Amino acid sequence: MSTISRLCINALPVAACLAMAFPAHAEKKAPLPEPMTLVVGYAPGGAADTVARAYAEQLRKDGAGTVIVENRPGASGRIGLNYVKDSKPDGRTMYLVPSPLLTIFPLTYKAPGYDAQTDLRAVATLVDIPTAIATGASQPFDGMKGYVDWAKKNPSAVTSLGVATLGSSGHLGILAVNENHNMKIEPVAYRGASPMLIDVSSGVVSIGWDAVASMMPLYQAKKIKFLGVSGTKRLDALPEVKTLAEQGFPEFKAATSFYGIVVPAKTPDNTVKGLEDAFLKASEAPELREQLAAKGLVMAPAKGADMAQRTSEELASWRPVVERTGIVMD
Repeated sequence: MSTISRLCINALPVAACLAMAFPAHAEKKAPLPEPMTLVVGYAPGGAADTVARAYAEQLRKDGAGTVIVENRPGASGRIGLNYVKDSKPDGRTMYLVPSPLLTIFPLTYKAPGYDAQTDLRAVATLVDIPTAIATGASQPFDGMKGYVDWAKKNPSAVTSLGVATLGSSGHLGILAVNENHNMKIEPVAYRGASPMLIDVSSGVVSIGWDAVASMMPLYQAKKIKFLGVSGTKRLDALPEVKTLAEQGFPEFKAATSFYGIVVPAKTPDNTVKGLEDAFLKASEAPELREQLAAKGLVMAPAKGADMAQRTSEELASWRPVVERTGIVMD
């Protein structure tokens, strides 16, 4: 057994394993394959779909060739990820991965269907994803504190949280809220943000959690209202919306995740380097930055090695939270 194999088996952080297995100094860069397919694990219309289509168009403008966006929703994003994992490692098939599939799912699912450390290669981080809790515009409460107070005064009311991804930071956050505030808010899983938000706006579920970008169109149309955003500071795009933390709900401080690009593990170094360069170049386009910022996303481009390191660190930070809540997904 090689030294690298022994170290990885002994739980060396994923970033270190990736760095040793795939040297940072790649050989001569290969031309990008064409056409390329960027797989999204959720239904059209959500934040992931928005980001994928914006980058696909910018890559085309930059001369990187044709990038087809393909939606493969289901299993909280795992159907799309497993499809890419099993694809030919030639750079033609990529996955726009929300970070919980790398940083939380390995801890919460008994059998996610993939090994985040060995089945995938990080290409680049694209954007940070501020998340939020929202409710229908006609609901009789404003802010997360108002919702909790209302729910306690109306014990017969259905208190449910719509999520597009079970086992996500939003799911873990609401379980912690239940524990810390003596609540019984039930997570309800959907196949994507769009159908979930339809039910939120109509009151089928009392509140919903997802990326701010997924919710902005309905918020701007006054169909929903935000009860609070993740993180530790308010968003430039939503200065009027308080953070959940400043309302007394620190359970969502770490609920800002990220979107990155991954490919099958055996994709050659020079192909990965070409993809990395193409996505980082696209991230510099002012029009792309403005487009995504207006939707509540924060540009955070980073190389594949940095993405792998961040993934490793966030995996370590979520581990005690998962162990404390005892969440296990089938």
